[in-house]
Amino acid sequence: MRLVAEFTTEPFHGEGTPPDHAQRAWEVVQAAGLDGDFGPLGTRFAGHTEDVLDTLRAALAAAIGAGARRVTVQLTPED
Repeated sequence: MRLVAEFTTEPFHGEGTPPDHAQRAWEVVQAAGLDGDFGPLGTRFAGHTEDVLDTLRAALAAAIGAGARRVTVQLTPED
């Protein structure tokens, strides 16, 4: 099965460079080689269930380690 993961890290910093916690989480997704889209207010990526869950755990740890105070996650099975 494939999953789509979407997450948002907070706090937001408004216009300009995305927050460090958002960038760090995206770097984890990129290193995993999964298809995804990065945005300063949210990140989305997809892949096989095990790969998505492993990557999500690492991305969330990176975000929290870089100063995220809240992370919102949504997982959706891909048809």
